[in-house]
Amino acid sequence: MVLIVSALALAAWAYLFALHGSFWRSRPVLERGVPAGSASVAVVVPARNEAAQIGECIASLLAQSYLGPLNIVLVDDNSTDGTAEIAGAIEAAGQLAIVKGAALPAGWSGKLWAVHQGLANEWAQSAEYILLTDADVVHEPDHVSTLIAKAERDGLDLVSEMVRLNCATLAERALIPAFVFFFQMLYPFAWVNDARKRTAGAAGGTMLLRRASLDRVDGVSRIRQRLIDDCALAQEIKQSGGKIWLGHAEMARSRRVYATAREVWNMIARTAYEQLGRSPLMLTGCVAGMSLLYFAPVVTTVAAHGVSRCCGAAAWLLMTICFQPTLRRYERSVFWGMALPGIATFYMCATIASAVRFHRGRGGMWKDRVYAETRGIGDSN
Repeated sequence: MVLIVSALALAAWAYLFALHGSFWRSRPVLERGVPAGSASVAVVVPARNEAAQIGECIASLLAQSYLGPLNIVLVDDNSTDGTAEIAGAIEAAGQLAIVKGAALPAGWSGKLWAVHQGLANEWAQSAEYILLTDADVVHEPDHVSTLIAKAERDGLDLVSEMVRLNCATLAERALIPAFVFFFQMLYPFAWVNDARKRTAGAAGGTMLLRRASLDRVDGVSRIRQRLIDDCALAQEIKQSGGKIWLGHAEMARSRRVYATAREVWNMIARTAYEQLGRSPLMLTGCVAGMSLLYFAPVVTTVAAHGVSRCCGAAAWLLMTICFQPTLRRYERSVFWGMALPGIATFYMCATIASAVRFHRGRGGMWKDRVYAETRGIGDSN
């Protein structure tokens, strides 16, 4: 039995390494480009209690070198920390509109309700492209130009990037690279970018969409209850026949800080059970799969003998090798690769906690809101 488990673990990592869309390579990266035209762009920024980051975000968008029309729509989702006031104090030369968000109706997640209101703004209605970006993301001056150039060159309906996440605190250094690694595993970028594959994914920090493509899928109204809204929108676009692209960003960074492991835990627990379709059966399968991938190699390497130990050690080594490109991206030591089983334990426990929260009526808790019902609807405030 031990030999079977260790052999299965090795086989699983061999498959992931060789046949799972080369997810572990941590590619592609969006390269700088200059668009041929000057299409109009509206940037929609949903924000709820983002006083710490909103100033830098808006300032970076106003400093874009893009030569076409570019306007920014900030939707203040009933913030209580002065988010709108901070943004309103920035000299915007008529490029910034601040929309006061209406009360959250039943059947909508907070972020998507804010995005929906932003898309209804006259600038967003008439723009050829819509850039959805989070309020904690800071953009280099050439970022919008590069996004438009990519969309035009490849005829894309959606260009999305995993922005570079903050990785400075101890909790971030230990846990954030693994977050990116697991995301790449769930949504292999090569498969997302292949029109022949059904896999669809996106990262909400940066999503450039053709307005016509958004209209084709009724904006965000079809996915209004979804907590993992970026991937849900990517799926709608791809299923409608649109071309999508997902890569890593070198020109956009998140300023959100996760000071403690508890904050990372809450970030995971907010949506992990949603990722599993809020299914106890899927949760059981997830726990079993993670146990095989991450725990079996360690246990058999330490406690088994002979061929079983060799298989376990080979699986652990392959796991460590797969993690290296992501560690390099975040400038972490190669030795963090050996710690991936322990980090995976943290993520697995947070996933279980996500399920417990949901079944206790506290699912999807974020920014003082709870989305307790199926697919995350309602506001408990």
